[in-house]
Amino acid sequence: MATSTSKRDHILNSALSLFAERGFDATTIPMIASDANVGAGTIYRYFENKEVLVNTLFQHYVDLFTKTLEEDYPQEAGIRDQFHHLFQGMVRFTNEHEHALYFIKTHNAAYFLDETSRSRFNHLLMILEGFIDEGKEKEQIRDLPSKALIAIIFGGFLELFKLIRAGEIEETDELLTGAEETCWDAVRHHA
Repeated sequence: MATSTSKRDHILNSALSLFAERGFDATTIPMIASDANVGAGTIYRYFENKEVLVNTLFQHYVDLFTKTLEEDYPQEAGIRDQFHHLFQGMVRFTNEHEHALYFIKTHNAAYFLDETSRSRFNHLLMILEGFIDEGKEKEQIRDLPSKALIAIIFGGFLELFKLIRAGEIEETDELLTGAEETCWDAVRHHA
């Protein structure tokens, strides 16, 4: 029999994959309960409602992703080395939390996010925009809006991992190195 901690974890894991796959509005509490192999009432013991559940998930994964990017960040290194750190952080995070980055991307401007979720996402965005802005100041990154450059990087990265997860291409070191170079080439300043 599952313990209360593992039931909560099953609920969170099921909710993450369903929200990432179907979106918030198309995912119901009964769907999450069925996928987690618990009763719908069990979910309400842990989470007041679906909005509390999705905000709990969002905050948890934004915090984990932020920590992944900030950990051992090479502040004194060059822009290209910093990009390498950020890209490798995206790879590690995606491999450790399969649906989390896509979930963050598709839900970051959602109407149901509470102030805490928005604040934590804005902190993450500030880290990424800070990197982009520093690169633009040093004329090593294209002079385009930071959010556009972030969208280019994350859009390409997430589509690549969708193909990997679908089994259409194999994740190899060579593929990831080439993908990183391609993303860097897309945002770097060309003299």
